[in-house]
Amino acid sequence: MAFHICSSHSSLFHNRQSFPSSFSSSSSSLHNFLFSNVASSCKRLMLHSKASLHHPKTHAPHQDAVSRDPDANSSSLSKTRVWVNPSSPRAKHFRTKSSSSRYSYLTRLVESLNSSAPPTAQHASTILKGLEDNVSERDAVFILDKIVNSVTAAFVLRYFLDKIKPAGDTELVLYNVTLKAFRKSRDFEGAEKLFDEMIQRGVKPDNITFSTLINSARMCALPNKAVEWFEKVRSFGCEPDAMVYSAMVSAYAQTNNVDMALSLYDRAKAEKWSLDASTFSSLIKMHGVSGNYDEGLRIFQEMKVLGVKPNVVTYNTLLGGLFRSKRSWQAKNIYKEMVTDGVSPDFITYSTLLRIYAGAQYSDDAFGIYEEMKGHGMDMSVDLYNRLLAMCADVGCIDEAVEIFEDMKSSGTCQPNRLSFSSLITVYSCNGKVSEAEGILNEMIQFGFQPTIYVLTSLVQCYGKAKRTDDVVKIFKQLVDLDIVPDVQFCCCLLNVMTQTPIEELGKIIECIEKANTQLGSVVRYLVEEKKGDGDFRKEISELLNSVDVKVKKPLCNCLIDLCISLNVPNRARDLLDLGLTLEIYKNLQSRSQNQWSLHLKKLSIGAAMTALNVWINDLSKALESGEDLPPLLGVNTGQGKHKYVSDKGLVSVCESHLRKLNAPFHEAPDKAGWFLVTRDAAISWLESSSSTESISDLNFQVSGGSTVAFQSG
Repeated sequence: MAFHICSSHSSLFHNRQSFPSSFSSSSSSLHNFLFSNVASSCKRLMLHSKASLHHPKTHAPHQDAVSRDPDANSSSLSKTRVWVNPSSPRAKHFRTKSSSSRYSYLTRLVESLNSSAPPTAQHASTILKGLEDNVSERDAVFILDKIVNSVTAAFVLRYFLDKIKPAGDTELVLYNVTLKAFRKSRDFEGAEKLFDEMIQRGVKPDNITFSTLINSARMCALPNKAVEWFEKVRSFGCEPDAMVYSAMVSAYAQTNNVDMALSLYDRAKAEKWSLDASTFSSLIKMHGVSGNYDEGLRIFQEMKVLGVKPNVVTYNTLLGGLFRSKRSWQAKNIYKEMVTDGVSPDFITYSTLLRIYAGAQYSDDAFGIYEEMKGHGMDMSVDLYNRLLAMCADVGCIDEAVEIFEDMKSSGTCQPNRLSFSSLITVYSCNGKVSEAEGILNEMIQFGFQPTIYVLTSLVQCYGKAKRTDDVVKIFKQLVDLDIVPDVQFCCCLLNVMTQTPIEELGKIIECIEKANTQLGSVVRYLVEEKKGDGDFRKEISELLNSVDVKVKKPLCNCLIDLCISLNVPNRARDLLDLGLTLEIYKNLQSRSQNQWSLHLKKLSIGAAMTALNVWINDLSKALESGEDLPPLLGVNTGQGKHKYVSDKGLVSVCESHLRKLNAPFHEAPDKAGWFLVTRDAAISWLESSSSTESISDLNFQVSGGSTVAFQSG
């Protein structure tokens, strides 16, 4: 029992929340005085309590003394304490007179101060009058340390300054503890004013003062202010200590002063300063802003090695960087680690993951996160709904898109906007569901949104899939009537429609293309009418491709190659591919190392990909004939896309079927999705075989003329 009482008293000084570390610096004299008194009383208490176990009756006089001196003021905490039998009728009386009673009383007083809304000086003064004259510096520190509102803290501080009239270190302690209340309240402007008051009263600040101000600036998202105050430290005769320097690691990171942040961080590791999770989050974000995502991941790993547990803010910061760097697969791993470590995701976590998965077309993962958010009762934003709908439009998930759209309308927190309707129309259009697309278009107009060129482009695609050529022409006329200028994307859609249009109706689409883009119309006429003259064709194509924006060069080239395959003019497809390489529209199409040559078909249309594959195989055959050594391994990379508009497995499935048709010995790699590999010996045997010779001969016919695909460096 004696030990329990003694422990509870001493905890008032060891608990950093109750008594700030101010006592450990310039206020050490007050701290030592208070601590020595409590320590001595604890020692005496333990001796008395031990004796009382053997001679309980001999302590009646002491009990009488206690009753005559019933904890009249806080200094009585340092007086001798006696053990009282809790079963005694007098126990309750003595408990009310004990120091624990004083602690309970002060706690209730603080609760009253914190409950005042709005806080007023009169209300605070009324509550504090209950202390009467029985108030010590120690009581003042305890009360100020527990206050959570800066306005109340300022009233209470002024009350104690007038009541106690402290000086020197004690006055500094009171100001430092009050600054802590301003930090808790995120009232940095008030903290600066309180600092000015300190200086006017002649109170000299210490490192505790500055570290509190610096951390207050950090918590208020004012890193520039933190730097400003750090640069003032020495002007007040203080030398920054580890506590101040530690706070500045984060501040410099937040101001993107990379050199200072990393310099202090390296020093922190060398001198074993205490760094919190917030500091690591700032460092990770700093690297993310500069695009140095690998360094951010390195800091994250170092954080764990140094024994600092990542919190939800740390994980969110890291995921945000991975979102910007489009490292979706790493984001999945980080999220798994987060869950394994027992860190609960919040709205920011889920929304970031949803953006990552939707952008990467990880449909199953995106839908999973969406269901988790709904399960936790989190409200989705319009942006998040639209990202999901856009992903559904990209990968062709009709049922999921309809469900998400209906959830959005019934959410009560947001309603579909123009982009929401556009995405759903695209979902239906890409699947050729005409009536459904038209129904959503009508609903969109009822909501007050006029169709955009994006919507009209989707409808053209929809009517094209349904082979309703006249409706395609009708949409084009509607676009003109709305004074919308057909852009290259719209023209690409018309080219795509041509690949699905009966030959006898091609003229209707060509007329639309010619009205939309004269140069493109001329090229299309050239292909359809199979005009002669390679020089003229390459010149026209070059001029066309050089006239459009860089972001649409590849889609346009892809669509033209697809049209060539549809029109059965593969030699023109080869010309377009070769021109695309020359103009650097297609970059990094192949790579070569000592051990492997690879062809990369990701982000190519089906026609462009198969044309590139045929040319590459043809060039391999020529390399073998010329005596050039092939590497140990050859590979074709189609990517992991599973676009449902093409087939269940997208380009992967088409490539596999084409290789099988060529009787090529490529096999799908079990550990590398989207890769088809073949060994050198198997490739040579196939290329030299009679059956493959026919295939290669066919390819030579289809893509006649020299090619540079296999050995193109870019």
